[in-house]
Amino acid sequence: MATNPPGQAFPNKTRVAILAELEKERRRLLSAPGASISLSRPSLKEFRDNAEQQHIAAQQKAALQHAHTHSSGFFITQDSSFGNLILPVIPRLEPES
Repeated sequence: MATNPPGQAFPNKTRVAILAELEKERRRLLSAPGASISLSRPSLKEFRDNAEQQHIAAQQKAALQHAHTHSSGFFITQDSSFGNLILPVIPRLEPES
């Protein structure tokens, strides 16, 4: 009986057979009806991130409408690391010569 080199649990023929069987099982599962539905579902994190982005967009829109209604300035929406949903835009004036 041949001994396996250290660190090798299965002989090469057994390893190849196991890998071939795993590949066959993977293909069978992927071709099963409904497999594409379960694989294409967004994860909970993606769903939460999308909902959060929509909520922020709605808040930005509301803040922008409020600012335009109650101020004579001009504002833009901007992602901010400080939590600011809108930022005022200050025009540059040419210096008088």
